[in-house]
Amino acid sequence: MMQKFEFKETEIAGLIEVQPFYADDGRGYFLKDYSKEIFEQNGIEYDLKEVFYTNSYKGVIRALHFQREKQQPKLIRCVLGKVFDVVVDLRKDSPTFKKWLNFELNEENKRELLIPAGCAHGYLVLEQSIMSYKCAEKFYGEYDDGIMWNDPNIGIKWPLELVDYQIILAEKDKNLQTFSMFMETYGGF
Repeated sequence: MMQKFEFKETEIAGLIEVQPFYADDGRGYFLKDYSKEIFEQNGIEYDLKEVFYTNSYKGVIRALHFQREKQQPKLIRCVLGKVFDVVVDLRKDSPTFKKWLNFELNEENKRELLIPAGCAHGYLVLEQSIMSYKCAEKFYGEYDDGIMWNDPNIGIKWPLELVDYQIILAEKDKNLQTFSMFMETYGGF
């Protein structure tokens, strides 16, 4: 079986679901999840700057992260495992400001998300997972920021029952700001 690249717009402008190229046979599969040329042929300018991976245990929530300065558009994919992935639009002039969308990303569906600058990103790990981040801006620790995963003003419906309500948070994520604090400080992006 062979699947060509497919790009699907979402309700949040610039947030694109990507089905990468893959071909499988009796040996397994071959997958290409980024091609500058193919992205450009589909009207997507994406200049890859750095790539990193996370390995997370079931029940981990990686909160709603973003960079305050030098925002980091990301092409993300779950290489192994399964996650409940969330993107929140924090662009104050966007018609979908404060809207969140969720996606199941896993090794089987091979789907990836192209997340634009000005959006926060987080996920709940449903089974031990490895996530790939292909970023169009490098990571700057001094600008690293986020919003609490369970902020009531955003109101994400996390499927905590799928991890038996046993969540794991980093100290950093336990101490993130609320959406109200983000608005008071930055007023959106």
